[in-house]
Order: sequence, then C-alpha cells, then structure tokens
Amino acid sequence: MYLALGILASLVLLFLTGIAYQHFASLRDRRIHTAEGSLINIRRGCNLYFFEAGEGQPTVVFESGIGATHLSWRSIQDEISTLTRTVSYDRAGLGWSSPTRAPRTPGALARELHQMFDAAGIEPPYVLVGHSFGGLVVRRFALLYPREVAGIVLVDPMRPEEWPPLNPARQAQLDLGKRLIRYTIPVARCGLARIVVKVLLGRCGSSTDRTARSAVALPHHLLRRIRTEARKLPCKVWPALAAHWSRAGFYDGLRNHIVSIPSAVREMHDAEPIRGIPVAVLTPGNADPLTRDQLHRIGDSTRQTLALNSEHWIHLDEPELVINAIRTAIGAPVAPAAGYNHPATTFLAASPLPDGDIIVSARRF
Repeated sequence: MYLALGILASLVLLFLTGIAYQHFASLRDRRIHTAEGSLINIRRGCNLYFFEAGEGQPTVVFESGIGATHLSWRSIQDEISTLTRTVSYDRAGLGWSSPTRAPRTPGALARELHQMFDAAGIEPPYVLVGHSFGGLVVRRFALLYPREVAGIVLVDPMRPEEWPPLNPARQAQLDLGKRLIRYTIPVARCGLARIVVKVLLGRCGSSTDRTARSAVALPHHLLRRIRTEARKLPCKVWPALAAHWSRAGFYDGLRNHIVSIPSAVREMHDAEPIRGIPVAVLTPGNADPLTRDQLHRIGDSTRQTLALNSEHWIHLDEPELVINAIRTAIGAPVAPAAGYNHPATTFLAASPLPDGDIIVSARRF
C-alpha cells in the first residue's frame, strides 16, 4: 500500500515538475528567439510575429505551409533580401504569433495578412510566395487585393480537388492527424516533447535515424518531419524550430488549421482565377503536373515549372528554382545554379504539352 502511494506521489511530482520545466523553458524560448523579429497587433488580443530583411520594392512576402513557420523560408529569404525588401511571418496560432480559435481559412488569413501590412507600414506592391496550404492564402490575397500584388510564386500549392470534402478519400488522413495531435498536446505540456526534440535537434548534424526511432514520445509523422524537413534548414534556425515543436500551443494551432481544411477547400474550389498577375507554379517531380485546366483555374497568366529532383518541400530540395522564380517576379536577373551547393547543374527547358500549354521542366545532369 505504502509502496503504491509512494510510486503515485513520485509520478505526480514528476508530472508537475515537467509542467514547470515546460512553462519556464517556453518563456525563455520566447525571449531568446523573438529578438530578431517584431510583434504587431492586428486586432484586440491578436499579435502576429514577422521577420523583415532587406530594402527596396517590390516587397517579397513568404507564406508557409500548414504546419510551418517563417523559419522554413530562412535560406531563401536571406538570399532575396540582398535584392529587395522581404517579409516572412507566423500565422495566428503558429510560431510566435498569438493563439486563436478563428477558422484558418484562406480568406480569413489573407485579411489578417493585410491587416499586418497596414499595422506595420509594409506598403505594396507585393510579390507573394506561398508553399502548400500557403498557396491558397496568397491566391485569396491576390483576389481580394489585386492592385497590391505584382506577382505570385506557388511552391507545390495545395490542390483543393485532392482534399475533403471534394475528395473524401483523404478524410481518414485528416482524422488521423487530429487524433495524433490530441495525443501530442499533453506530451508537450508536461515537457516530454521538449526533451525528445532537444535530443533530435540539440546539435547540428547530431540527429540520427536511430535516435528518432527511439523517441516514442512523439508520433511518427512529426519524427519524419524532424528527420527530413529540419535537416534541410540552416543549422542556425534549429534551436528556434525545436522551440516551436516543443510547445503545446503549436499542436493546438496546427489542429485548428487541419480542422479548417474542408472550409478552405470549398472556398478555393469556387474561387475565380487570378487575372492580370503573373503566377509561377513549381511542381515537384513526385507529383503529377497540373493540367491546362488546373493552371487556368489558378490564373490567366500561369507558368509551371517541374522540379524533377524535389519532393513537397521544393524550397528546401531545390532552393535555386524558387529563388529564380522570385527573381523573375521582381525583375532581377536569374542566378546561375552553380552558386549553390548542389552536385550538378540545373537548367530550364521548355516543352509543349499535348494540349498546347507550356510546362517549364527542370532537369539535372
């Protein structure tokens, strides 16, 4: 009896110690990792965190994927900021921005982004760069504020027709994601997620698959992102990335985004094409190219690039393709691929599709 009570008391003490550890470590993370950016109030109780670099016009704005923060753009933003003004930010509910229960639909997010521009004095014109779910946000922004947008770059944008309710086959994937997040939130609140992520990303280059397989406190999908996405990011952002993935608020915000996917899909499936604004679409080699009809549904001046050596995170796999697409959008000379640490050269070759559209394919030799 006394032994059982002692074990229970020890477990309770350990749990409370973990909560206290997580609380104070989160406060420290916020103090350290928000120093280089700014928080801007867009409405009562909602602050957005953004990172600004460079000078000039147009302003290049980076919109991240559904569970990513401004950190995923750091290498590309560093490069483009030598040419013009750049802005990356965290959507409300993610990163260092305020939590929110508001629906994370493209229209709502585009309006919040516009409010951030107004509050921070970031003037148009904008070149909008969106990855995955962020592609829906920048498309909606261009439809709401077309006179403020000079160009768009879509990096493997989310395709509404592939997700529920238009494609019920993926509903199980969304349901699984929500269940995993419910499990992860308490793990993060008691500090276990922080310990695991700290082990995985504690020192640049030290993360191993064996370590990741042994980290049972986090679900497989997050461990896979740590092994793939994080390793492609600059080492200097790893501590901040680990801080995000250690917070219960991150998983709560991600769940809110996932819950909003059906509404986002319905909204953008019925959206009008973008007119009069050049749109560059980058499609990875492991995905089917967008058809002529899909390209025209995006906009009336849309050009597609096939990143044959990339998966979903093209800006991490072949950043030179994204950089050159942005350079074209802002009117800067396209940089040679030799300027990057790649084993071979990339060049662009245009090839007509059977239906008459032009796809620009990237081939590496």
